[in-house]
Amino acid sequence: MTAIPQVRIHGPAQFALDTIALPSPGPDDVLIAVHQCGICGSDLSYVAMGGLPGNPAPMPLGHELSGVVQEVGDNVRGFQVGDRVVVNPTAGGNGIGNGGPEGGFAPQLLVRGVATDSGILFRLPDHLSDEDGALVEPLGVAMHAVNRSELTAEDKLVIFGAGPIGLGVLLVAQYRGAKNCVVVDMSETRLQLARKLGAVTCNPSTADVEATLKDTFGSSENLGQSLPDVDVMIEATGVGAVFEQCVKLARFGSRITLVGVHKAPASLDLLSVLSKELCIRGSMAYPDEFPAVIEMLSSGRVDAHALISHRFPLSRFDEAFATAQRPEEAVKVMVDCQA
Repeated sequence: MTAIPQVRIHGPAQFALDTIALPSPGPDDVLIAVHQCGICGSDLSYVAMGGLPGNPAPMPLGHELSGVVQEVGDNVRGFQVGDRVVVNPTAGGNGIGNGGPEGGFAPQLLVRGVATDSGILFRLPDHLSDEDGALVEPLGVAMHAVNRSELTAEDKLVIFGAGPIGLGVLLVAQYRGAKNCVVVDMSETRLQLARKLGAVTCNPSTADVEATLKDTFGSSENLGQSLPDVDVMIEATGVGAVFEQCVKLARFGSRITLVGVHKAPASLDLLSVLSKELCIRGSMAYPDEFPAVIEMLSSGRVDAHALISHRFPLSRFDEAFATAQRPEEAVKVMVDCQA
């Protein structure tokens, strides 16, 4: 029986590149040769927690991935060996790298139920790279947040958080014509990238956020209070104090979308929500955004590769993971699972 390496979590702050048996696809399944897999912020959280509650260790890791079809089950239609594909890790109840039995940080990945669920695998056009394919998942998260915000090209947008999701929101917004974008973060490395992508930036450790937004967008009066004239705020940090700041700074009628993962309760000024008629929405994953993201990348109008700050082979996953834990220097860390 052939064996392959796979990254698995064994407990809080404990992971290893284990050796497992090469999975064999059933009649409804597909075996993928994983080419690229990105490290997500949720991967960092999973390792810190020792996996997901209710899921026994070891837990396989990795869900932002692209690859090539290596084997096809007898019942699978529409895919054949050699097809370049992107995997939706949440479709079909697979939970790939999210508590399920498979994970993408491995040379091969078993994708279950492809024959019965058309939303699991998507073809990657020939002119897009494997890295493009691995970026589809995080960009799907970003696009869903933009969709939830009902952003228009004329809206004035503030993105709190310049990680891969926040910067992905910037790319999606610009692709859809938004020109008035401010990105707020405390990492100068990430803010430098945001500026390169065309955004105005603000570092709250050295500048006043409210003043920066007023200088950029102007002011709006509400019940005698002067506030930044911002249409849409997208919170991509997962920090309660940042969400509270969004509510405080929002003008009358502002729309706030939460896409950052909040692990602790935050206070909510309900009087501000009431008096300013705020619209606050959550945004979770990507119900049906994958095809639109692939179309966006295919347009050639989005520099998604700019999000990739570091590249590592799977054999050096420990270094890759340590790098991803340093937001002051890293954005998206990509892992070559064939190396």
